[in-house]
Amino acid sequence: MAESRFIVGIDLGTTNSALAYVDLNEKAENPKVNILEIPQVVRPGAVEPRPLLPSFLYLPAENELPAGSLELPWDEKRTCAVGEYARSRGKEVPGRLASSAKSWLCQAGVDRRSALLPFGATEDVKKLSPVEVSTRILQHLGEAWDHSAGKGQKGGKLKQQQVLLCVPASFDAAARDLTMEAAKAAGFDDVSLLEEPQAAFYSWLESTHNKWRKQVEVGDLVLVVDVGGGTTDFSLIAAAEEKGALTLHRIAVGEHILLGGDNMDLALAHAVAARLAEDGTKLDSWQLRALAHGCREAKEKLLSDSPAAKKDGTKDEYPLAILGRGSSVVGRSIKTKITRDQVTEAILDGFFGLCKPTDRPVRTMRTGLQELGLSYAADPSISKHLARFLAKENLSTERELPVTLKGNVFVHPTAILFNGGVMKASALCSRIVQLLNGWLKDEGSEPARVLPGVDLDLAVARGAVFYGLSTRGKGVRIRGGVARSYYIGVEASMPTVPGHKPPTKALCVVPFGMEEGTEAEVPGAEFGLVVGEPAQFRFLSSTTRRDDRVGSILEDWEDTVAELAPIEANLPPTKKAAAGTLVPVRLRCKVTAVGTLELWCHERDGAGKWKLELNVRE
Repeated sequence: MAESRFIVGIDLGTTNSALAYVDLNEKAENPKVNILEIPQVVRPGAVEPRPLLPSFLYLPAENELPAGSLELPWDEKRTCAVGEYARSRGKEVPGRLASSAKSWLCQAGVDRRSALLPFGATEDVKKLSPVEVSTRILQHLGEAWDHSAGKGQKGGKLKQQQVLLCVPASFDAAARDLTMEAAKAAGFDDVSLLEEPQAAFYSWLESTHNKWRKQVEVGDLVLVVDVGGGTTDFSLIAAAEEKGALTLHRIAVGEHILLGGDNMDLALAHAVAARLAEDGTKLDSWQLRALAHGCREAKEKLLSDSPAAKKDGTKDEYPLAILGRGSSVVGRSIKTKITRDQVTEAILDGFFGLCKPTDRPVRTMRTGLQELGLSYAADPSISKHLARFLAKENLSTERELPVTLKGNVFVHPTAILFNGGVMKASALCSRIVQLLNGWLKDEGSEPARVLPGVDLDLAVARGAVFYGLSTRGKGVRIRGGVARSYYIGVEASMPTVPGHKPPTKALCVVPFGMEEGTEAEVPGAEFGLVVGEPAQFRFLSSTTRRDDRVGSILEDWEDTVAELAPIEANLPPTKKAAAGTLVPVRLRCKVTAVGTLELWCHERDGAGKWKLELNVRE
């Protein structure tokens, strides 16, 4: 496509979404990163622009609302709501509110393209898949852009722009594919994925106005703590020196932890429900869901340090109203409240409790039969998950790192960068600082400092734009070359011998240190690809073989290369090749910006091509 006029960064969040952009026609040395004010229905018949679009979709019943209640400037016949009104109406009618679609995208064990949301809705509600809900949120962002920032601009439509869409660092290949599927369905033509903690760090870089080198020194190790509505992500970024210049390297990414603001809202709801039960009022599951939505708003208001929260009169308590069940709903509404101290205590003790650096998340025995739903982390202690992430054994590999990792029990960060809506609460940031610096003190290290200056609501979207500028040579680039060499097993061609399997050779497809975002053709011979029937693809890796190049073939590799979990796939046949045959292919490898190895198999003299994926994050 033609060179885009804008770079657009999108944070598709579990709780809120945002869109930032920069106009490349600006002649300034450092173009201004702008935030799109997103028009959305805030109450029936009223549309207002807001910097955040709550990631909620409300599906009203027929004749539930007066005609035109959900009308948007670009759509007079809109029959569902995305954004602020969807969230507020969902507190009253939770059975028609589709939420946490992003968390469902990474939910293994369910068909994420099937109609699942609103989860637990009654049969009269027409459900949508997590992909469809994500598509509608992205469509709203795209339509809002075309109506405002892109309106009247030559080449201004969003489908003509370079779009950076952010995902959790720990998203698996399937979740990334589904996110891309939703983006394409929403009409985004030129879209790439970027991991959220990296985007947050890019936002911090942008906020320093090119003075970040005065705040980060060679040898610094920055811990990025990203706690959002649905997930907790940890990353480590090291500052090193290369040819006399300060460079940044992302050296570690944590595992996928389905633990965040949603868990906290539900914990608060259970605490409130327990108090009501003591007074003789028992809530059913429908009311508990509604209460959880109310507790989310209470948490955001009571823990927020923003001027807006103080301006609206929020003090030390927040009223909660739970609709009754039955004909006289208003008369049977249940009114209660929750205080700042109750919220702080429940979240600090339940999710950010003090622990030792040797503590690990508890694994509990699971019930044999479970209701299908989101696979939340078994242990809600974010503190213990952090201890496991920083454990020395997790990062002590034989690979060369740009910095020396200090620490006996755990790796010692020198700085902390917070991200995610949950971390807007200063009490929670203070607890993480207290926890980490307590560990550091016990091992005789200096306390870690907090890197300031990031708007936690908008950091990911802004950082994605700054990353886009860096790809065009207009900003610093965080490097994150792969930490291992990767190979795919190729079965040798030889006569069958009873009792002996043909040997497997290891073909290097990604060499040690290959930069993410780059790709390479595998030179040499063609290979035969099995199509039309189940086949097993064996992937291998090595931390010690650092001189192999793309196309290197190893015959005796058992002592230096370790085999990974195989990938089973049934690749579709082509018009030229029937099922069960070998298709001659050439190979091309690519390491994406979010740490996925894509191995493309291109058919000789044909249009067929197939993709195999492997997550190459540590």
